[in-house]
Amino acid sequence: MSVPENTATTTGALTLAADFPSVSKEQWRDLVAGVLRKSGVDVDAASGAPESLLSTTTYDGITIQPLYDRDDDIESGFPGIAPFIRGARPQGAVADGWDVRQYHAHPDAAAARRAVLEDLENGVTSIWLGVGAAGVPVDRIGEVLADVHLDLAPVVLDAGADYEAAAAALFTAYADRDLPDSAVSGNLGIDPLGLAARTGERADVAAAARFAAGLAAARPGLRLVVADGTPVHEAGGSEAQELGAAVAAGVAYLRALTDAGLDLADAAARIEFRFAADDDQFLTIAKLRAARAMWNRVTEVCGLPEERRGMRQHAVTSAAMMTRRDPYVNMLRTTLACFAAGVGGADAVTVRPFDTALGLPDALARRIARNTQSLLLEESHIARVIDPAGGSFYVERLTAELYQRGWAFFQELEAAGGLAEALACGLVAERVDAVWQQRRVNLAHRRDPLTGVSEFPNLDEPVLERDPAPAAPVSDAPNALPARRYAAEYEALRDRSDATLAETGARPRVFLATLGPVAVHTARATFAANLFQAGGIEPVSGGGAGPQEAAAAFRESGARVACVCSSDRVYAEQAAATVAALREAGAERVLLAGKPSDDLSAAGVDGFVFSGCDALTLLTDLSDFLGAAR
Repeated sequence: MSVPENTATTTGALTLAADFPSVSKEQWRDLVAGVLRKSGVDVDAASGAPESLLSTTTYDGITIQPLYDRDDDIESGFPGIAPFIRGARPQGAVADGWDVRQYHAHPDAAAARRAVLEDLENGVTSIWLGVGAAGVPVDRIGEVLADVHLDLAPVVLDAGADYEAAAAALFTAYADRDLPDSAVSGNLGIDPLGLAARTGERADVAAAARFAAGLAAARPGLRLVVADGTPVHEAGGSEAQELGAAVAAGVAYLRALTDAGLDLADAAARIEFRFAADDDQFLTIAKLRAARAMWNRVTEVCGLPEERRGMRQHAVTSAAMMTRRDPYVNMLRTTLACFAAGVGGADAVTVRPFDTALGLPDALARRIARNTQSLLLEESHIARVIDPAGGSFYVERLTAELYQRGWAFFQELEAAGGLAEALACGLVAERVDAVWQQRRVNLAHRRDPLTGVSEFPNLDEPVLERDPAPAAPVSDAPNALPARRYAAEYEALRDRSDATLAETGARPRVFLATLGPVAVHTARATFAANLFQAGGIEPVSGGGAGPQEAAAAFRESGARVACVCSSDRVYAEQAAATVAALREAGAERVLLAGKPSDDLSAAGVDGFVFSGCDALTLLTDLSDFLGAAR
């Protein structure tokens, strides 16, 4: 077959862009500026290049550009070779996929046993057991695992402070099958630093390491500890903070295990790292790639040979991003997160069922969670490409910048005396809370949108009911990292609205006083209606051609608050008269859909509803004013 002219070099390498005209970055910038001007953006007043108007900034201060090119090309090596950015194994997950690991913590051992067996029969390859006060009773572990072929399906424990008793129960389950200690696999999940992060209690890393090291020799296939970054993520922290904390935990466990008698290579092999995967797929991909590079640097300095410096990663879909309202959207969130975890090179992935935030997941939710992974592996073939994000200018640059910021936070923790000391003195809580406060502002202003909660809510959606999950330990210690969900404050307002509906037969409501033709007021009325529903406030539409018609419709609505909706031109002509007419009709508060201005403020409105406003404060204030139940 002949090769078209100008598509191959003398070496035979394809030059895929050869048949397209060369385009400079300046030409692209001119086109960007033209589109922005047509959108009404004052490009000339902006500082820097026009694409800066399209840039966003992460919580770590990384600027996400709209375009990356060869100037952002960064050499990241090869899969299975240091610095392991592209994966810890040369073959990636091509041969056997990643480990499909599902979490079980039902306190009823019989129910947990049935669920575990169902998962293993339908595609799950390992089991993650929540044990103790927040899960399966320690003395019932053997019963839960009664149907599991323990020589085939590894078990990972999450036992908190009960790790010694849980380990003994797990070993008894193996012994009851006449399996030797050498057959024990999985992970004991010992993590005193993760427990300390959540409870605020001081971690006894040395005692945990001595216990773990004593079990190592007879069980060469068993991992012992987890270096967990998810407490930082679930408290609202940034990607770099999660990276720094997880690697600092790994270093602390490496020191403690070697002090307890393990050699360095064996100690490193016994540690598994856990990271959150969320619906920002590119940040998740870059985070997992950066984590491997950070651990490679740590173990390289420790003197480990290259072949012993790979990081074992377990990615679990974010608990913070899950919602109780419109929970079916969680299926989309977890699919994105699972995709990112697989592309990012995680060795094991856990997908949380879509109803996790409501309580104990039901069979359908567990089925969808495991089938999400099966679909991505078996039908979408995500694992059949080694590091599919490799070579992307954007992903490579983002990986490098996350590495730099993650390493800087790791160094800050080490300078404080290590992660245990940084947790005990409140340094971690202080740094994480600072990011959470920024995140909370963005959630309140809907710059971080939550589909089905802060955006496109449905007040008529029935609330799913689930059996309550056992409560995890909660601490009010100032240095503890609380588990936060991004949707919680909006959902609290929705709960108040539901309670008011149950008590009175009606929800808090706001009348939308629409002015002018439908085409004039529809956009702002739709925006205002969605915003009010995010707080559980029912919008009542009405109005007409002018102020008197709007006032008459308001009087019939039975509402106490009105929101005027129309165009800027109509506001200039009718806003003041409409506000006065609404006041005369009994409106106790009058809002206006649109950005604040001196002219509109002079019209006598009490507040403004617009894109970028502090929606959470506005909705909370309205709920209080309208007497929503607490």
